[in-house]
Amino acid sequence: MHPVKMILTFDIRSDVQDRYYQFMLGEMVPTLNGIGLSMSGVWHTAYGNYPLRLVEFVAEDRATLERVISSDTFEHLEHELQQYVLNYQRKSVPLRENLFQF
Repeated sequence: MHPVKMILTFDIRSDVQDRYYQFMLGEMVPTLNGIGLSMSGVWHTAYGNYPLRLVEFVAEDRATLERVISSDTFEHLEHELQQYVLNYQRKSVPLRENLFQF
């Protein structure tokens, strides 16, 4: 098994910041943890022309990640997240331990 990382990048809409944080901490992260993905990091861009936020989740292997992202649960969470953010992108990469991945 080779762990994989799912990377979400986006800009948080300023008019719904509080609801974004409530959703992420109260629903998205706990739900994804329960169905096979572990949050491994959150990055905030302080300077430069990059997405404001980068959120990382790790799955034990590609099959687990594919199962999760093809689920109705993930589809619902992703749709909900997109109500709070702009410039949303999702990608997956092989996990490289102790390295920042973008």
